[in-house]
Amino acid sequence: MNILIVNNSRIPALKYGGTERDIWYLGQELVKFGHKVTYLLPEGSFCPFAWVLYLKPHLPVQEQIPEGTDVVNFHYQPDEEVEVPYLVSIHGNLPADTVFFKNTNFVSKNHAARYGSDAYVYNGLNWDDYGKPDFFSKKNYVHFLGKAAWRIKNVKGAIEIAHRNKTEIKILGGSRVNIKMGIRITLSGWATFYGMVGGEKKNDLLRHSKALIFPVLWHEPFGLAIIESMYFGCPVLGTCYGSLPELVIPETGILSDSIEVLTEEFKNLGAFNRKLCHEYAHDCFNSAVMAKNYIKLYEKILNGHTINLKAPVYQDNIFS
Repeated sequence: MNILIVNNSRIPALKYGGTERDIWYLGQELVKFGHKVTYLLPEGSFCPFAWVLYLKPHLPVQEQIPEGTDVVNFHYQPDEEVEVPYLVSIHGNLPADTVFFKNTNFVSKNHAARYGSDAYVYNGLNWDDYGKPDFFSKKNYVHFLGKAAWRIKNVKGAIEIAHRNKTEIKILGGSRVNIKMGIRITLSGWATFYGMVGGEKKNDLLRHSKALIFPVLWHEPFGLAIIESMYFGCPVLGTCYGSLPELVIPETGILSDSIEVLTEEFKNLGAFNRKLCHEYAHDCFNSAVMAKNYIKLYEKILNGHTINLKAPVYQDNIFS
């Protein structure tokens, strides 16, 4: 297949950027499977394994599709349909009044269900880029990974759980003083902030962590932080929102919406099998598995079927 992947942000993702990493690894695997991949992305993007065209925002996407393209895969909600067979992959929580197209997929079962769909593909990562985990070194701290400035990510709750257990928590993705989304200053001496950290520095911090503390207060569509942490052998202490019950099985973590329960369960982190956490993430959430599932959707569309019988629509209060 000749596949055009379209997004409204640049690749590669140097630090964070969930969608950007997803489409990078998706394209990489599609090429390995023998498909031709072209990216249509904002200027400044580059890629060593696929051709990159620069997206011109002032022109309709239809006019920018290369001749011979078999299927177009948008990774954002486009304003227009195109004449070539296409798939729209939604990675975030979009407003309730969003008008979706029938050929739309989501990134978890919960994510899809909240829009009345059953079409989803779990994200996957190329674990070759993450190096080897360390199951046996002494783990003296836990970590939080995410955009800490977002209150819904609940870094405050993560710090509180660590504080109650007198354990240092390393915050990857935030700063002690936040002025971007309301002035907040974190005074806790149990928290160490690393800002937006990526690459081997992030991997090494996860490699020597005891666990991911992830008490989010919103319906997480997927959660790359979860699978990255489990890959390094870290069990997860989190809430029951969104995709977390799908990703975190009893052997890899504990979920509860009670901070008291999570605080108490913190004491049992040593009982988890770190190698099992790693193997679960490695086997279930790798980029090859992701790409194979996208190929199934592409083939379904090319065979004249739609991904959803009806266009997805936000389901009010389905998960209150």
